[in-house]
Amino acid sequence: MAQPTNTYDSYDMVGIREDLEDVIYDVSPEETPFYSRCKKVKATQSLHEWQTDALRNSAENAHIEGDDTTADARTPTTRLGNYAQIFKNAVVIPDSDDTTDKAGRGSEMSYQIMKEAAAQKLDIEKALFANNAKEAGSSTTPRELAGVPSWMITNVNFQSGNGGASPTGDGTDARTDDGTPTAFSQTKFDSVMQMAYTNGGRKIDTCYLSPFQMNAALGFVGNNNQRSQVQASEGRVSKLLSVYLTPWGDVAFQPSLENRSRDVFVLDSEKWKIAVKRPTKNVELAKTGDNTKRQIVTELTLVAANEKASAAVYDNTTSQ
Repeated sequence: MAQPTNTYDSYDMVGIREDLEDVIYDVSPEETPFYSRCKKVKATQSLHEWQTDALRNSAENAHIEGDDTTADARTPTTRLGNYAQIFKNAVVIPDSDDTTDKAGRGSEMSYQIMKEAAAQKLDIEKALFANNAKEAGSSTTPRELAGVPSWMITNVNFQSGNGGASPTGDGTDARTDDGTPTAFSQTKFDSVMQMAYTNGGRKIDTCYLSPFQMNAALGFVGNNNQRSQVQASEGRVSKLLSVYLTPWGDVAFQPSLENRSRDVFVLDSEKWKIAVKRPTKNVELAKTGDNTKRQIVTELTLVAANEKASAAVYDNTTSQ
């Protein structure tokens, strides 16, 4: 078959309108499970502080009838603090955009601000999980908050054969990664859960881990662990770990893309808070030319209310 002579088809035509959908598809992950779950409290200074305390160890307590009473030695509370970090991003759009016909969005500024706000939340989540010490900052350097690893020293499992070491535990230094990581395992997880229970961590509820470590957790065994089964009637395979039941508590497993894959955090959500000095705000900046500028700014810090209530497994291998 062939076209008749001089057929004027679509390949010859000029001025055919484009067929462009009026929608934009974005598959970028936006989840910030730790940041979203933490209770938000108010900060009024750049250095936000709090206190921790603990009961003394139990002891034999028997006394002679009528004996004088002697006071036990008192231990003062521990005063801790973290610096509020400023997260800031800007969008600049030429004013000619107002009269440009676009697909998938009306206002380019609104669309870009929405994208940047979502990305900034990911930056915050990354900072909260970062192995980073707090920094007071100066007129030439920014303030930085201390992430979760800078506070965890009590209920931790890590490798020490090639440099691995815990930090001081007050946010002033980062932990030292070991050079010979080993695979994340159920044995490691159960050991830190036992430590936490012994040291007062009775309300651990969430385990944050990378997708790679989540896949390892799917191999946890136990008579409550019926996660790999074929449901022939529905023609599907179910392989899911939502809540892991242990003698030390029930823990939900939450995959997170923003914590380092070598770190697994097992946290009591009530003991981690976000102190907000300035909530996220979209602000128009001064006009300096034929454009419009807006910035998104957030100022906050992490509160480790009492690290003994949580646990962590460090120095895990991140590939097979």
